[in-house]
Amino acid sequence: MKLHTLKPAEGATKKEKRIGRGEASGHGGTSTKGNKGGQSRAGYKSRRGHEGGQMPIQRRIPKVGFKNISRVEYKVFNLGQVESLVEKYELASFSMENLYINGLINRTDKVKILGNGAISKKIDFKVNAVSEKAKAVIEAAGGSVEITK
Repeated sequence: MKLHTLKPAEGATKKEKRIGRGEASGHGGTSTKGNKGGQSRAGYKSRRGHEGGQMPIQRRIPKVGFKNISRVEYKVFNLGQVESLVEKYELASFSMENLYINGLINRTDKVKILGNGAISKKIDFKVNAVSEKAKAVIEAAGGSVEITK
């Protein structure tokens, strides 16, 4: 090994691309920016979503549907599920606090009971909404329904 054979390790050095430093550098003249136009100028800024005159994607894709801002989303529980949940989590009453504590709903969720299925036990409900059929089945089984806001 001699001094004139020494080289830096592979990947240790990186050649800097010096733009606009004359033709001899290989990056002179137009400074690798092509000829004329906005993108070759200093201070050029592209607009978000601009596709160079091509019809932008947000205009090419069809707009479908409608989102109702007044819609109320409920976490739905059918009567068939309710009895198994009461047994599994040993709930005294089917309320939003009990459901939240057991990780079945989030704090801000609204709960609605639907009438699919049947219950045999007396269960008290404190929920946001109940269908007419579910209410009739609950009261027939001896339970009570309290609607909360």
